[in-house]
Formats: sequence, C-alpha cells, structure tokens
Amino acid sequence: MKYNINGKNIELTSALENAVEEKIIKLNKYFNDNVTAQITLSVEKLSHIIEITIPFNGSVLRAEVEGKNMYNIMDDAVAVIEKQVNKFKNRLRDKHRVGAVSQFTPTFLDEADTDSDDAIKIDKTKKFAIKPMSAEEAVLQMELVGHNFFVFFDSDSEDVNVVYKRKNGTYGLIEPVFDEE
Repeated sequence: MKYNINGKNIELTSALENAVEEKIIKLNKYFNDNVTAQITLSVEKLSHIIEITIPFNGSVLRAEVEGKNMYNIMDDAVAVIEKQVNKFKNRLRDKHRVGAVSQFTPTFLDEADTDSDDAIKIDKTKKFAIKPMSAEEAVLQMELVGHNFFVFFDSDSEDVNVVYKRKNGTYGLIEPVFDEE
C-alpha cells in the first residue's frame, strides 16, 4: 500500500511522518501495492484530527478521529479502518465482487472471519412522498423536522438529492452522478 501524508494547519515534521507511517503500516496486510491511502493531519483550535481515506475500485474506506494529541489518536484511526476492512471483506464474500477483491492481499482474504455480528440489519423502513423543491427549501424542511439529513427532488436538476448538516454547522448537498459504462 502507498501513502500520501498531508498536513493542514500543522507542520509535518519527519518525526510525525515516521510515527504515522509506523502506525499505518498495520494496514499493509490488508491491501495490495496498487492502493493509495490519503492521510491528512490537521489542527483546528485545540483539536488534532487525523483523516484516513482509502479509495479503491469505486469504494471508499474513511476514518476521522479527533483528540488532544496527534500521536495518541493515530492508533484509533487505524483501528477504525481495520474494522471497516473486515466488514467490507464479509460483504465481498457475500456478494462475490470480483473487482474489489483484487485490491486486497490474498492472505487477508483467506483469513477466517472473527466477527459474525457484522451483518447489516435494516431495523426500520420509511416511505414518504417527495415534492420538487430547491436545496435551500430542503434545508429549511430538514431544520423543521429536526433531522441531520433530508431527501428531496431537486426542481432544477430533476434528480433525487440529499442535504445534510455537517459537523461544523454548515450544510452539504449530495447529488447523484451515474457512471456511463
């Protein structure tokens, strides 16, 4: 696995980069050499944040861990990715996704599963009518119902979109993009 380590509002010293590489090397047992992990270290006010993003074959594994000390939260970020990798491995076996399997090491794929409770269980299903509106109207509706996200039919693009509230208090918009194959 390859790594790209970036800093945001923090000076990347060689000691810090070495510490990150020491921790992230644990993930080498899961991924082949053609997978590149993006690691971003940042400081916002008094919080240190580590983001690890691993895009591969149309999927993305992502961990974001926040704490007071950059060195202490590195293990937590790697543990989050390891948990996601194991869940993803179980889904690969269930769905027989051949393309994604090539991104993992054969040793990892051959390991016996330790967690059988990782099955995804949908506990509740909701159906509701969606009416055409703008993203701004959708944000207002979302705030009215007190949710963190809102699904709506965009009157301009004529697509189903999602608005959501971000951790920093701003809003995000998810617009679908369909790959033409």
